[in-house]
Amino acid sequence: MLENKPSKLGNLLLEIGVLLMGSGANTHRIRMTINRIADCYNYKTDFLITHRTIILTLKDVEGNTAFTQLKQTNALVPNFRIVSGISRLSWNLVENKLPIQSVWEEINRLKSLPHYPRFVVLLVVAFACSSFCRLSGGEFLDMGIVFISSFSGLFLKQEMAKKKTNPYIGVFLASFFTSLVSGGIVFFMSSNQQSIILVTSILYLIPGIPLINSITDILDGYSLNGMIRGINGTVISFAIAAGLLLAMLIFKTF
Repeated sequence: MLENKPSKLGNLLLEIGVLLMGSGANTHRIRMTINRIADCYNYKTDFLITHRTIILTLKDVEGNTAFTQLKQTNALVPNFRIVSGISRLSWNLVENKLPIQSVWEEINRLKSLPHYPRFVVLLVVAFACSSFCRLSGGEFLDMGIVFISSFSGLFLKQEMAKKKTNPYIGVFLASFFTSLVSGGIVFFMSSNQQSIILVTSILYLIPGIPLINSITDILDGYSLNGMIRGINGTVISFAIAAGLLLAMLIFKTF
């Protein structure tokens, strides 16, 4: 049947792999999901997953190469709706042999799901940072300062992302601006928790996904991807520290 042609399946698997990589999945999950879906259509896979590219080869039941192609991955934009949705889809395929066209329709549906409203994201992230301030010993006034500074910093980061600014420069500027706002408020409104305010106001910039995936990839044996993700997380952490340091120098907080 036309829908079972290797090129149709190969392009589908590449699209799934790229979506998972760009949405924050680790390498082992990507490999397991692609293999699971390919097995449902009686094909075996050989592929290479790197930070920037996925190279896929499909082989039929006789071991003949039926499809080989590569596809570039997207920039990391965490979206666990897509990760969980593709996982459910793959297990649904194991139980119900869906046609490839139906799988494509579900993939397109997942891609078209709306994101949370921008204002909601800003509020929730700012509230999370202010909550960490409270957990670290800050008072309610300190929480308010953290809320305002993290809200402002994330807004700036989103604006720079829309303008396709270099992500590392974007993190540096967001860290600097957030620290500048929080430090400026503290400067005019005396507080005994300067360090707590400065640190918790930039928590939204911490590269948790790259660092966690780096560790899991290395433990799963995908050392190259793990090291690349670890370096990426380290550079982001350095950008955060540089922005914070610059703001601290301005306000002479040490």
